[in-house]
Order: sequence, then structure tokens, then C-alpha cells
Amino acid sequence: MAANKVPVGAHYGLAAWLLQRLTAVIMAAYTIGLGGLLLACPPATHAEWHAIFTGPFLRLATMLFFLALLYHAWVGVRDIIMDYVKPTGLRLALQALVGTALVFYLVWSVSILWGR
Repeated sequence: MAANKVPVGAHYGLAAWLLQRLTAVIMAAYTIGLGGLLLACPPATHAEWHAIFTGPFLRLATMLFFLALLYHAWVGVRDIIMDYVKPTGLRLALQALVGTALVFYLVWSVSILWGR
């Protein structure tokens, strides 16, 4: 008779995997949509580029893209660090460094999209 195996651990693997796939779909949809917009109405001047990204819809879509990108990056890099960096202290330091960088990128993207 086979013994029943009880899974142990944090149990976030499937949810993170699914969310990473969802973020990939969001990024692909944004890329295709923006590509189509730029093919239909190619901006020639800085003022035209600025006008495209100051509209509320594209500004929100771009922020969603950046949020998806940053979460996607976090899950991927976190998994790589967890798989290949065995010393706990180094692993935590690298995760903290990556997390800090991603938060910096989030603040930077918000300042670009909603700044002056």
C-alpha cells in the first residue's frame, strides 16, 4: 500500500505561476495594442508622442503594463534565486536587493507617467 504524500511548504507556487502567466498576457495585449496604435497613427514629433501618453486610457494601460512587468520580473527572479542560491543570508540579501530595485522602478514609472 502506497503512503500518502502530504505537500509541505508555502503553497504559493501555483498561484505565482498563474499570475505570472496572466501578467504575460497583459504585457502582450498592451504591446499589440500600442503597436497597432503606433502603426495607425505614427507620431512624428515629440508633441505627438506626448499627446499619446497623456490620455487617461493609455496612461492607465501603461501603468498596468509596468505593474505586470514588475510582478512578472519579481516572480521570475525570485524563483531563480530560490533555486540556485543556497546560502540563506545571501538569498535573502539578493531578494531584498531585487525587491528594492523593483520598488524603485515602480516609483520611477509613476513619476514618469504622472509627473510633469
